[in-house]
Amino acid sequence: MNIFESCAEVNEALESGNDLHARNQLIRLLDYHESRSIAYSPLVNHLIRRTGLFPYIRSETALWEDRFICEAFRVDVGDQLAILHKAQSTLLKMIIEGESIAVSAPTSFGKSFIVDAFIKIKNPKNVVIIVPTIALTDETRRRIQKKFSREYKIITTSNVELSEKNILIFPQERANGYINLLETIDILIVDEFYKVSSAFDKERSPALHKAIIKLGKKAKQRYYLAPNIKRISENQLTNDMKFIELLDFNTVYLEKYELYPEIQNDETKKSNALLKILKTERSKSLVYAGVYTQIDKISTLLIEALEIKDNILLLNFADWLTKNYTANWELENLIKRGVGIHNGRLHRSLSQIQIKLFELDDGLDTIVSTSSIIEGVNTSAENIIVWRNRKGRLKLDTFTYKNIIGRGGRMFKHFIGKIFLLEKPPEDETTQLEIPFPETILGDLDELKYADALTSDQVAAIIAYKDEMSDLLGAENYKNLLNGNIFQNSNAELIRKIAQDMKASPEEWAGLAYLNSNDPEKWEHILYKILHIQPSGWETSYRNVITSVKVLSKNWVKSVPELLDELDDYNISINEFFALERTISMKLSSLLADFNEIQRVVLNNGVDISPFVSKLSHAFLPPVVYQLEEYGLPRMISKKIHDAGLVDFLDQTITIHQAISTLSEIPVNEMTSKDFWDPFDKFIIEYFYDGITPNEQDSSCVSISETAE
Repeated sequence: MNIFESCAEVNEALESGNDLHARNQLIRLLDYHESRSIAYSPLVNHLIRRTGLFPYIRSETALWEDRFICEAFRVDVGDQLAILHKAQSTLLKMIIEGESIAVSAPTSFGKSFIVDAFIKIKNPKNVVIIVPTIALTDETRRRIQKKFSREYKIITTSNVELSEKNILIFPQERANGYINLLETIDILIVDEFYKVSSAFDKERSPALHKAIIKLGKKAKQRYYLAPNIKRISENQLTNDMKFIELLDFNTVYLEKYELYPEIQNDETKKSNALLKILKTERSKSLVYAGVYTQIDKISTLLIEALEIKDNILLLNFADWLTKNYTANWELENLIKRGVGIHNGRLHRSLSQIQIKLFELDDGLDTIVSTSSIIEGVNTSAENIIVWRNRKGRLKLDTFTYKNIIGRGGRMFKHFIGKIFLLEKPPEDETTQLEIPFPETILGDLDELKYADALTSDQVAAIIAYKDEMSDLLGAENYKNLLNGNIFQNSNAELIRKIAQDMKASPEEWAGLAYLNSNDPEKWEHILYKILHIQPSGWETSYRNVITSVKVLSKNWVKSVPELLDELDDYNISINEFFALERTISMKLSSLLADFNEIQRVVLNNGVDISPFVSKLSHAFLPPVVYQLEEYGLPRMISKKIHDAGLVDFLDQTITIHQAISTLSEIPVNEMTSKDFWDPFDKFIIEYFYDGITPNEQDSSCVSISETAE
């Protein structure tokens, strides 16, 4: 590459108004400098300034006017001073001035980075951040915790008492518990906002829609973030917001290698191509598998083809998995070869630990994933390998495809992201975000309070629903349930179905009291009846769900290997175990919570199954132990802490914040010095402590390379 000629090409593109081409050529030029350790000339620095990529300026070789830009675009983000690029600065200025914005920008743009600067500059009282997954909850919490935990109470779980200043971070399903507790919200932030559309998340979009309506009513300002959206159709949620589309403002360059024409759907050729990439490219790789079955296929391929690495950290992790889960598990065998799995079913702490190892230079080299890697975490790699052009049963759409390849490259680490296409990508289409109003949530809205978000037909539907539910439950009872934001399920039709069935056959539901029995065998009959009320969406048989409930009831007193041995008698594998525990703790517990509220009114017999619901929602673990897994501390380590008398997790009064406070009072080096820890236990504990410890303020000027997306 001729540096001067490349600079001339960048300048020519800028002069002709082709900023995208100019940035792409400049980023390739910077990669050339980086790979050869060439210092930036004043000319290169000046071109960086003109393209708006100010964090890339090297002040030691820049002209004074270019160095001045570093000062002009430097902001405090909570624990350090950092340089914004031009588009970030524009967005931050608008938000600081009080505008509500929905922004669409590339994955590597740094949208969330603006949140930190806003909090530091504006010092708001209450900030609510809605994220799509538990994994992203913890990732966001770790970032916020390090920067603002001295000033704010950071809340990520349900039923936590508010403080004077709060930052709440949770998925949409946890929003209900805080709607009535928060009088006002200074800013409502919705990450991955596109999931409010049923086109992207049919099952969970109603809950997000409802949360945005109810929390948005209390918000002084809103900031919605999404990638790869060109336009937003007219809708009630954003009609008074400014939509900013910045898709052309890229900070890395994506270089595509189209291997599918040669592969021609030949599985052997595709397998060989994957192995060649992984053996040739020495940097980090994300492999998009598309579906669970393809993860299994790739796992078998890699276990057979790759050698076990001489890496003590990974070997310790593999031994830890064998001891704490099961032997001869494909994940354990993959870890030994520097490969991890991300699929949304694994225990939360396992996914978080693997992402942490993937971020380390001496950790995992490769992650094989479903779409969970783009929905659940903000990670990236130099190499993105698209193994399958499907998302579940459907063909990969343009939006998801761009979101996947957008994980390629990272500021200052990989200027160029390499995209290897082993199957044909979708045709390029412009994505317009359609946000239809989910009729299923109408029964959980007050037609007067939320009139400005509703059409006249929707108001009429709410009134009709309210009349019917008032007949079933009593007008005052239904009003109290509605105003209390009691119902966890966003399907009003299901709520009505439960009420109708219970009202018509009260004697058949008297068996709910059996759920408070300490004998799991007594739960079976009533659980079958409950599952029949919502017959679809369990992704397995009723027998497997109920069997798993009974086995999981021993979750604290038995180890995971012991539980898996019991489940093996019913042909339930470890991967099914993960999926079933997730279903039970989230879906079944929410359904039973609504059953409980309705039966209190309809049956009115003094029965309260909320203790059983609480056990379900925490997978029969002590509540704080279950919550600590979201912080990256696995249950088996919490059990050792409990058995050593360091924290009494069976104390019913202890809260997550009290537990963390107690643990943080024990220095990490003192904690890891205990003689009962395995080698990898210590790695996990250090990772956990890093996530609960605030950073010290750093006055130096840094880039945004290590910030969240």
